[in-house]
Amino acid sequence: MAKQVHYAVVIVGAGSAGISVAARMVRASKRLKGQVAIIDPASKHYYQPLWTLVGGGAAKKEESERELSSLIPAGVDWICDAVTMFQPEQHTLHTKQGTILSYDYLVVAAGLQIDWEGVKGLKDAVGKNGVCSNYAYQTVESTWEAIRSFKGGTAIFTHPNSPVKCGGAPQKIMYLADDYFRKLHVRNQSEIVFASAKGSIFDVPTYANTLNDVIRRKNIETRYKHNLMEVRADTKEAVFENLDTKEQHVWKYDMLHVTPPMKAPDFIANSALADAGGWVDVDPFTLAHKRFPTIFGIGDCANLPTSKTGAAIRKQAPVVEKNLLALINGNPLTAKYDGYTSCPLVTGYNKLVLAEFDYNLMPCETFPFDQSEERFSMYLMKRELLPILYWNGMLKGLM
Repeated sequence: MAKQVHYAVVIVGAGSAGISVAARMVRASKRLKGQVAIIDPASKHYYQPLWTLVGGGAAKKEESERELSSLIPAGVDWICDAVTMFQPEQHTLHTKQGTILSYDYLVVAAGLQIDWEGVKGLKDAVGKNGVCSNYAYQTVESTWEAIRSFKGGTAIFTHPNSPVKCGGAPQKIMYLADDYFRKLHVRNQSEIVFASAKGSIFDVPTYANTLNDVIRRKNIETRYKHNLMEVRADTKEAVFENLDTKEQHVWKYDMLHVTPPMKAPDFIANSALADAGGWVDVDPFTLAHKRFPTIFGIGDCANLPTSKTGAAIRKQAPVVEKNLLALINGNPLTAKYDGYTSCPLVTGYNKLVLAEFDYNLMPCETFPFDQSEERFSMYLMKRELLPILYWNGMLKGLM
């Protein structure tokens, strides 16, 4: 017979969003201690924003890793298991190990799924012979190996035709590579290509203007509306589809940094919680589910029309906390999320543009200066300050 367990609040996912919400809930309501559970099968937790610098040789990947058990807030139970099925009408979910969890309230914070098989040949090619990716702990060091051993030729950097974690990350590693190629004195014998499925370098004009200047300065070729379809590792060829004409182009490469396509986790996409695209279907302002009022969605797994970043989660977590507590206490949901997100755009070693904006793609800047300018101070903030704030502030529900 299946094991049955009940909690007042069940949180699916122990990433940035899940841990932040859990910490906030038990901090805000003492009576919830022992009544909140996080379910996640992972044993490690990663500060993924550091991986750009790891790929560029400016940080060690071990700095990004912590034992998950060390991050679970006091008063919260961690269930090391995977969700296989939601039954929102019954207020229950099922796990891989056969447990049935019932809940009064549910927060879905399960992140997204890297679709390595979404590009033919990529799964077997990544990490070897110049094919690399910053998008996994296991592959990020292959990027630095590819960059530092580059002898000249064509280096292609891709951006897929799907949502991605941090929309700026696919290009940030390209700027670091350009800098390092110059240090190696191979840049004059090299061509750098940004092959992106998007139609422009960035969605917010004020930051796009700066990035276009960076591209011109670094002599980078952009090929927009091109989506990577196949990696032919044996011949070092990449096959791209022009999204407008549907024509396919085969380009030779010496180095290929791939940002793989990403999608909603299968157990969400195949559930009643999903919208047509597979993401948790929530109100963009209250973060409550559109059809199941006792369920909230947060972070990368939600269908919020904004960039999927840790900074976005930092602004979403207080909204979920306040509205969930309001729901528990029988009050209306008054907390609102305005779509704020942030992307620290590394444009070289010791240079960074801090992009901050909302649903309307309007800048929402923190500092009293023009953040669209490249600054050393902002690079230092990303490298030194933000990890400290993440581990000691955000994950503890303090910010």
